[in-house]
Amino acid sequence: MADFFDLDNLLAQLILALGAALVVGNAYALVMARRGVKPKGADGELRRGRAWFLLGVGVVIAVWGAASLITP
Repeated sequence: MADFFDLDNLLAQLILALGAALVVGNAYALVMARRGVKPKGADGELRRGRAWFLLGVGVVIAVWGAASLITP
């Protein structure tokens, strides 16, 4: 009964999901900006430095979450 919710696994899965969302979202924004597609109602240019930084942070967080799931 103690492992019914398994909060340690849940936290690792949430961390992995957050990191993966950062990677996918920022990679998509960079690809779309390279193609010249802007979101509806968007003003200004994409801040590429910020997108690359957040993509890197997402990779670190995703690796951390995956490592937490793999190690006992």
